Amino acid sequence: MKATGIVRRIDELGRVVIPKEIRRTLRIREGDPLELFTDRDELMLKKYSPIASVERFAEGTAKSLNEQSGYLAAITDSDVVLAASGSGKKGLVGKRVSEKMTEIMQSRRSYLASRAESGDVYPLTEEEGTMPTAEVIVPIVANGDCLGTVVLISTDEGCIMEGTTVKLARLTADIIAGQFE
Repeated sequence: MKATGIVRRIDELGRVVIPKEIRRTLRIREGDPLELFTDRDELMLKKYSPIASVERFAEGTAKSLNEQSGYLAAITDSDVVLAASGSGKKGLVGKRVSEKMTEIMQSRRSYLASRAESGDVYPLTEEEGTMPTAEVIVPIVANGDCLGTVVLISTDEGCIMEGTTVKLARLTADIIAGQFE
């Protein structure tokens, strides 16, 4: 745990203000649920991720999606990559998703792009070294909330993903969302 040097007092209703700089760094927005943990005399807050509770399911799902599509498959929550399978997956799990991915999640709309068709292709994570040449990004939406995404990525030059690939990603997102409805 890292000390910030910031001290806040609890008000008469038991509330504590989380400084804007920390909220921005951790991508905590108004209305985001936080989970509370205690350990002896410590209190920890963690951004709540319902999809993280099915992490093992996400791992198996990413593997199956990779086998069926032939593309790198990743499943994210709203902040980090939970599971990845396929060529290029090394080091993706646990990495923070890129700002562009966050924007796509907030739009709650599927995104398909290919450089071969002059589309804007975005990195999955903030620290990603190789840029995809084609991608399908499908938000996982349950009860009106975006919980994360299902992502299929190709790094092959000239790759154009077909409609069946988009349908496969949408089906996967619907199955995962069904776990929470």
